[in-house]
Amino acid sequence: MDKISLPQPEIKGCLSLEEAIHDRISRRSFKDQGLSLAQAGQLLWSAGGLGAEGAAGVSRAAPSAGATYPLEYYLAAGKVEGLAPGLYHYVHRAHALAMLQWGDLRAKLARACLGQEMVAQAPLSIVLVAHYERTTRRYGERGYRYVYMEAGYVSQNIYLQAEALQLGTVAVGAFDDAAVKEILAVEGAPLLLMPVGAR
Repeated sequence: MDKISLPQPEIKGCLSLEEAIHDRISRRSFKDQGLSLAQAGQLLWSAGGLGAEGAAGVSRAAPSAGATYPLEYYLAAGKVEGLAPGLYHYVHRAHALAMLQWGDLRAKLARACLGQEMVAQAPLSIVLVAHYERTTRRYGERGYRYVYMEAGYVSQNIYLQAEALQLGTVAVGAFDDAAVKEILAVEGAPLLLMPVGAR
């Protein structure tokens, strides 16, 4: 499958980490404007992109118990410059997107999120999908806890990255699991959606 390369992520921002932490709030309303491919790529990199070289090899943006990395990242794009509306899988090793579905899924996702209209209004949503077995095969039942912890790290990274880009986001956990899974038509369990837009 052809991949869409994303612009290289910036690692030297203008906003300090302390400012991003201080200013971070959940934002549920967005301006009626699209986002750039660079912004989408920066957000995805902050969720699960490659990081610094460590003792165990190249790290990723968020820690993972035993480096099991149970989360996959999907981009539901509606108004992203350079991207056709559709569903994309983030390929972290290549910092690229693989298209899975054509068409704007935002309104369907909003309905599945119990009518939360900001999901339809945001130009994109990042969807975290869990593959619990990657972690539970090593850690047993306790692995579920580690997956939820990882989702927390990742969502905070997205929050802080959105703040640094002067965008808004909110973590959405209230949704019909079966409906979201049917819309995405991917393996794994949808765990969290994060609509992102200009504020």
